[in-house]
Amino acid sequence: MSVGAVVLAAGDSSRFGQPKQLALFQGEPFVRRTVTAAKDAGCMPIVVVVGADAAKITPILAGLPVSVIKHSNWSNGLGSSIAVGVKQATIIAPELDAAILLTCDQPFVNADALRRIIQLHLETGKPIIASAYADTVGVPALFDRSCFEELLQLTGDSGAKGIILARRRDVVPFNFPDAGIDIDTVADYETLNQSSLAK
Repeated sequence: MSVGAVVLAAGDSSRFGQPKQLALFQGEPFVRRTVTAAKDAGCMPIVVVVGADAAKITPILAGLPVSVIKHSNWSNGLGSSIAVGVKQATIIAPELDAAILLTCDQPFVNADALRRIIQLHLETGKPIIASAYADTVGVPALFDRSCFEELLQLTGDSGAKGIILARRRDVVPFNFPDAGIDIDTVADYETLNQSSLAK
């Protein structure tokens, strides 16, 4: 089974005050950590959607097996970035069986978790595997090709969660509490670094 990854890195990190995709965690920029996790989990192709800070983010990915696509209308919202990324993935790999959607602000997403998401899809045959955390479901999430058309139609700020919630019978949750840790503000980042040092 071929599983690609779409890494969403187009936002302007307005609440963070600087490109959080480039913020370091355990010595590595968030965006590079996310791509490396996808690579180590066997995802191919890996598409990184950049936008506001494309010129700063693209060089950080040097040497990694990625397709970087600039989304000129990134300010239209997350949904439009998902559509751009999925379209690029299917252009590269027309027979792609599934794609995992990833963001850059969940520092504890790793290759092991992504491999388990893929395995859960293989075991259950369900078209959507969504991470479960903090009484909700969301990304990282795997969508098989039967969902691609819906992903391609996303616009504005409507992300993939709407598809997950609308197709609950097609969803298997993957228990992943650490996915609930995401970095939106400098305070979040400081807390993250303090906690990682404490471990």
